[in-house]
Amino acid sequence: MLRRVRSTKGPADADAFAAEALGLLEPLFATALRLTRNRADAEDLVQDTYVKAFRFTDRFERGTNLKAWLYTILHNTWRNRRRDASRDTVEVDSERVEQAATLPDGPAALDNPEHILLRATLDADLQAALDELPDAFREAVWLRDVEEFSYAEIAGMLGVPIGTVMSRISRGRRLLFERLSAGAGPRVEVAGRR
Repeated sequence: MLRRVRSTKGPADADAFAAEALGLLEPLFATALRLTRNRADAEDLVQDTYVKAFRFTDRFERGTNLKAWLYTILHNTWRNRRRDASRDTVEVDSERVEQAATLPDGPAALDNPEHILLRATLDADLQAALDELPDAFREAVWLRDVEEFSYAEIAGMLGVPIGTVMSRISRGRRLLFERLSAGAGPRVEVAGRR
C-alpha cells in the first residue's frame, strides 16, 4: 500500500524551488540536445528530469547547488535510457534509407534540428571537431567549457572520479585542438609545444 508522505516544506518553499528549477530550463535543454542529438528526445529527457526533480524535491538539500542536482538527474536519466535502448531491437525504415540515398548529397542532406541549431551558433570547424569527439570526451568538455561546471560537479553528475573528469577534459580539448589545427592548414604552434 502506498502512503503519501507529507513534505515538511511549505507551499512557499515549493514555489521557490519550482521557480529556481524552471529558471534552468534552457541550459538543461541545451545539454539534453547535445546528449541526445535529437530535439524530440531532448524535450522528453528534460521533461523526465523535471518530473523526477519535482517528485523528489524532499531529497534536495537546501543550500546546495540546484543546477548540479538537476544536471545529475538529467545525466542519470540519459544514461539509463541509453542502457535500455541498447537492449531494444533496431527497426529500419528501408523506404527512408532508399530516399536518403537518392538525394544529391546523400544521407547528409537530412539534417536534424540539433545540427541546424549548432551550425547557426558555432563555427562550422568547431562543430565538426566537437561532433567527432568520443561521447565521454565531448560530454566532459561541453559541461566544463560551455555549461561552466566545476570539475567536482561534473564528477558528481557523471559518477566518475574527479581525476577522470580532468583527464577527459584535457584529452577532449587536445583532440579538439588537433582537429581544428589540422583543418587550418599549417600547424599552429602553442607556446611551449612543438
